[in-house]
Amino acid sequence: MGSVQVDRLIKKYNDVTALKNVNIDIQEGEFFALLGPSGCGKTTTMRCIAGFENPTSGNIYINNKVVNKLPANKRNCGMVFQSYALFPHYNVFENVAYGLTVRDFNTGSFSKKINSFARLISKRLAKPSKEVEKKVLEALDYVELGHLAERGVNELSGGQQQRVALARALVLEPSVLLMDEPLSNLDKKLRNTMRTTIRRIQQDVGITTIFVTHDQEEAMSMADRIAVMKDGEIIQVATPTELYSNPRSTFVADFVGSSNIFDGTIIGSDEKGTVVRIGDWTLHSSAKTSKKDVKVLIRPEGMKLHRISEDLIHGNVMEGKVLLHTYLGSNIRYDVKVGHAELAIEHVYVPGDPILTSGEMVKVTVDSERVLLL
Repeated sequence: MGSVQVDRLIKKYNDVTALKNVNIDIQEGEFFALLGPSGCGKTTTMRCIAGFENPTSGNIYINNKVVNKLPANKRNCGMVFQSYALFPHYNVFENVAYGLTVRDFNTGSFSKKINSFARLISKRLAKPSKEVEKKVLEALDYVELGHLAERGVNELSGGQQQRVALARALVLEPSVLLMDEPLSNLDKKLRNTMRTTIRRIQQDVGITTIFVTHDQEEAMSMADRIAVMKDGEIIQVATPTELYSNPRSTFVADFVGSSNIFDGTIIGSDEKGTVVRIGDWTLHSSAKTSKKDVKVLIRPEGMKLHRISEDLIHGNVMEGKVLLHTYLGSNIRYDVKVGHAELAIEHVYVPGDPILTSGEMVKVTVDSERVLLL
């Protein structure tokens, strides 16, 4: 397995700077996600690591060795593309075996070169070596496709094709596995299944994996750590828990998860914490800041709704009116008007519990630990 370091990476296309001083340190065996909106530079970063793009400046290290001048086929990286890039005229076995065949042709003994050359011309001219056959079947069994080895790739579902692409990358036993939005072509249910499959295989094999995605749910559910990117820069690197609970900027807070973000003014402090004014209401936050003007972040699940008639003993209580409720199965989302602001509030739905209706007056409470200041 391999570690990956990206040191002061800059990539320019004529007058456009796609990457601006990108620094990443990925440990052996880590599942690392590059997360951000389209055009933020995450795929360009991966392509530089893979060797498909040449950096304008900066260095890329794999296993503590600079690989800037090495071609892609010499970096020992496996790649799973967004489009899978499978050969339609090959069956499943031949697609997975292709990389091994090419490697034997380039670096193998004379007999392996002859056999590989014949295989590349036509699979009818020569059989794969026992070593190649063994490795391919093991890789297919790992992704649970051993029984489909002879099937054409066009006869497979999207999820099966994705697993073939994964097996083709893994069979080469690379130091680093690179995955460029491999789940974007799948429906939601299949994406959820494939997340589990990919994560299980990654943990079983222990391979260092870099996963590019614009889907924050994918990154949060799969990665050990996440780098959030914007406009060619890394904004924050953290674990999913840290990223969600302690975002360093409003961009990260808004991009990762659902958020209520308001402009606030610090008006003092007391034994309950920092006092911040948001429009015509005031909240206590356990966070500390030296700023006067702040952004106030409250996650939807961090607030609770109560009937207007309830007597509450709580530091942060607001009164508002339900504008809309949306039933989401396990959750209910409420849009609530509090003063001049609208809050998104999510509750876990327990069957049988009454649902608050539009126009109903309510009280909203939030613990001071849930009021974050940015």
